[in-house]
Amino acid sequence: MSQQGTMRRMFGLSSCKEEIKPPGRAGPQLSPSDFLDKLMGRTSGYDARIRPNFKGPPVNVTCNIFINSFGSITETTMDYRLNVFLRQKWNDPRLAYSEYPDDSLDLDPSMLDSIWKPDLFFANEKGANFHEVTTDNKLLRIFQDGSVLYSIRLTLTLSCPMDLKNFPMDIQTCTMQLESFGYTMNDLIFEWLSENPVQVADDLTLPQFVLKEEKDLGYCTKHYNTGKFTCIEVKFHLERQMGYYLIQMYIPSLLIVILSWVSFWINMDAAPARVGLGITTVLTMTTQSSGSRASLPKVSYVKAIDIWMAVCLLFVFAALLEYAAVNFVSRQHKEFIRLRKKQRQQRIEEELVRESRGFYFRGYGLGHCLQTKDGTAVEGATVFAPPPPITMFDGEVLHKRFVDRAKRIDTISRAVFPLSFLIFNIFYWVTYKVLRHEDIHANL
Repeated sequence: MSQQGTMRRMFGLSSCKEEIKPPGRAGPQLSPSDFLDKLMGRTSGYDARIRPNFKGPPVNVTCNIFINSFGSITETTMDYRLNVFLRQKWNDPRLAYSEYPDDSLDLDPSMLDSIWKPDLFFANEKGANFHEVTTDNKLLRIFQDGSVLYSIRLTLTLSCPMDLKNFPMDIQTCTMQLESFGYTMNDLIFEWLSENPVQVADDLTLPQFVLKEEKDLGYCTKHYNTGKFTCIEVKFHLERQMGYYLIQMYIPSLLIVILSWVSFWINMDAAPARVGLGITTVLTMTTQSSGSRASLPKVSYVKAIDIWMAVCLLFVFAALLEYAAVNFVSRQHKEFIRLRKKQRQQRIEEELVRESRGFYFRGYGLGHCLQTKDGTAVEGATVFAPPPPITMFDGEVLHKRFVDRAKRIDTISRAVFPLSFLIFNIFYWVTYKVLRHEDIHANL
């Protein structure tokens, strides 16, 4: 009786087990470990060394990126640094399944070594690194139809050749190129996701640039001796904000130029003050110009900020030369008086020599043969009349005349220098901030 009860209980348990089986399942459900072993394990026959559709059509890999951070745009090395989530999706028929109820499987990143992956690399990459805190920042997801989603977090340093002719009012275009290294286009093709392939974090800000919303997506297929390789690219347009350079470069240099004009209102006799002010502004402007070039590469063409600094230095130097001209003109009366005295002395000496010759010839009865330089004969004892000497009154008149000329130079400079600098500013800002800016926007 006990044995029969035991049999009934076993039978009843068996009956209960059969009742709780999911409908439509013929056999017992596989455990996740058994399922993965059957799908891509050693007993599955899956070979990660062989691409999907081997000897068949190429594998289409759809890519999209999410930009987590964007910055460190360096002009000296011409590169930029960004942190991205790179996502790739392709179909591998060997990984299709129907034995597991879930539509997709999120697997451990260690399973990446067990499946085939595209050999994507960044063609313009100068440096890169993975992230492993606290674990590998990788994602692997497999869908029922065999589609594979592979996402990885990377920090990249990419090259960005820059045109600095309009610096610091320039717009730079930086490129990211994704290329296959080993598979030609007969085996692998990259393409962008059809909807929103390049995403940017909402709180993304750059210190000196504004990242434009327009991003050019395209193809950059590469032709090498080893074959034709697939390549896709995205172009980021970065507009520089010149607030930093306005505060650090333009306004200080503008004030230095205006400071050099103070010399025109200082008395011309205060030579130490005017010379000291001129030399100080020239040296300050030279230091300012050197500082503006310190953070820029040594390019062969002229940049917008180079023109500004050169013209400011020219104005400051011209203000120093203006005082040299004023000082020279104001002292010309002394030189003029000295020349008058020299000429008077020479005329006296010439007349004395002429008189001595006249006495000599008259002593021999040849006085009637003596002639002057203009051909007139000298008869008898000629009376010599020396030129009148320069009086104190004449010196003061000459001094006042030349001082007035020097003051007139200062007066003219007070108007010419500011007006010339204003005209230069109008041409400079209209050219670089309006005309060239519009040309750059039109070419984007």
